[in-house]
Amino acid sequence: MIRMIQTLIDKGFAYNVNGTVYYRTRKFAGYGKLSGKNIDDLRAGNRELQVTGEGEKEDPLDFVLWKPKKEGEPYWESPWSDGRPGWHIECSVMSQKYLGDEIDIHGGGEDLIFPHHENEIAQSEAATGKPFAHYWMHNAFLTIDKVKMSKSLGNFFTVRDISEKYDLQVLRFFMLSAHYRSPLNFSAELMDGAKSGLDRIVSAAVRLSELNEQKEADGSVLSDEDKQTADAFVSKFETAMEDDFNTADAISAVFEMVRYINASLNESSSQAVLSYYHDRLEALCEVLGINTSVREELLDADIEAMIEERQAARKARNFARADEIRRELQDKGILLEDTKEGVKWKKA
Repeated sequence: MIRMIQTLIDKGFAYNVNGTVYYRTRKFAGYGKLSGKNIDDLRAGNRELQVTGEGEKEDPLDFVLWKPKKEGEPYWESPWSDGRPGWHIECSVMSQKYLGDEIDIHGGGEDLIFPHHENEIAQSEAATGKPFAHYWMHNAFLTIDKVKMSKSLGNFFTVRDISEKYDLQVLRFFMLSAHYRSPLNFSAELMDGAKSGLDRIVSAAVRLSELNEQKEADGSVLSDEDKQTADAFVSKFETAMEDDFNTADAISAVFEMVRYINASLNESSSQAVLSYYHDRLEALCEVLGINTSVREELLDADIEAMIEERQAARKARNFARADEIRRELQDKGILLEDTKEGVKWKKA
């Protein structure tokens, strides 16, 4: 971070005032290109950039790259002062270190577009002279029963919390059911709906596999009509995914294929047709991360033995192994719930 800040100073994009280093926002010609904000309109109404040190800045919109420590704060030595970096510069430097000067895709919540991502672009491109990110993907917020998720409201869930009640395959499918840039509401009813939808897709794949296994090799050849019908579903799926990762419409295409499979394919269908549809359906599910394989049934004694091993791992503070056992059970359709009375389990 010190090296990048020094580079920005050397190039005239930053300046030091009494140990605080500021970025010259107006010197970067492309400032505002991600958020669509006009820099001349920012000063009047936006306080996110106009923070402490207003009197010593060259411009109220200049933001902090390095600031002196306050009493009792952690600090690092730098050429300008003992202090710490501003929060924008951290991300630019981590990105450069691990991904290089240019990256393909940068993601984040929509609330980070301005000023954080705008400042990342300004810092990185001024320092390297190269485009920072080629594509930006900003996701909308997740709400809980139509209320924004917040720790202060007590409606904050981690993935681990949710995994105690639902198979994480269901959570993945639920989150794919909406476009990533659309708000998504989490509720028990919607999760149950996601589970039903996922079960329909997996059941269709299992049914095709079983029908195929029951047939003897018949030397059948796929007709052009059957191929075109199946490929039309695949084409709809690909069109949706190529339209800014529209997973909601992509899943609709999968459901269309599943409806056709359930209505039109049976024991009398040729092996060529069954195999082709099975392969196409599995390929689409693989893109979405949906596991269509049949789960191996566990005996109750095996489940109890794995739970006992997990408890021992937790007691030994081997949480990695404990989490691994939970995932192994989830993969086989067994959900665990830690209660005051002990660990309870149920089949998903």
